Amino acid sequence: MPPIAENRRARFDYHIEETHEAGLVLEGWEVKAVRAGQVQLTDGYVLIRDGELYLIGCRISPLRTASTHVVPEAERTRKLLMHKDEIRRLVGKVEQRGYTLVPLNLHYRGARVKVDVALAKGKAQHDKRETEKKREWEREKGRLMRHKVSAPGAGGAGR
Repeated sequence: MPPIAENRRARFDYHIEETHEAGLVLEGWEVKAVRAGQVQLTDGYVLIRDGELYLIGCRISPLRTASTHVVPEAERTRKLLMHKDEIRRLVGKVEQRGYTLVPLNLHYRGARVKVDVALAKGKAQHDKRETEKKREWEREKGRLMRHKVSAPGAGGAGR
């Protein structure tokens, strides 16, 4: 299944070391908004507080049809669910080596909404430039291959 929402900026700004899947605690109106695709992960990050993981900065825009007795808060802090031993291991790496935790994407696993959390290290400016150069080269290479394949008269048909 394709992801519900993706944080493409994370792969540009960070070196991704490893990824983990975590459950996401949502309210009813949030589930409906996620199904409608009203999610933005770009500014999101994961914070460790009291041995628990929290997703901060993830925006779930409420639908206009949300219930009248619920006051929706688009950028509230949402709890992530993982096994304690996984959390302890991540806490050790984040505290010791200067890593950070960033959300990569939201997706469905069965009927549940899950988030892929990456253990990442920030890129320096020259690394970002290198990534941009590679991306440009791949685009240019695709253009060249398209023009080469679709050029009329290619293949020696005039003999």
